[in-house]
Amino acid sequence: MTLQEMQNQAMQLSIGDRWRLVQALLGSIQQEASSLNSPQPNVNLIPNLDPWTQSLMGVIQLDTENPTESYVDYLEEKYR
Repeated sequence: MTLQEMQNQAMQLSIGDRWRLVQALLGSIQQEASSLNSPQPNVNLIPNLDPWTQSLMGVIQLDTENPTESYVDYLEEKYR
């Protein structure tokens, strides 16, 4: 099927169905783009998360082995 044939078929759908199609395509594009640009390609994505939320995974790296201590340090710095 050609792109023009798909466009013609999509135009025959109801506005609601076209909107859902657009959302599905955009989500697919965002997920694929974020996986290409991900700083950690080995991060397991959770399938039921929005693609934008998935793109945030792996952005923050903890330098210590104790995440609680790191968070306390962050709060102390923030509220000084």
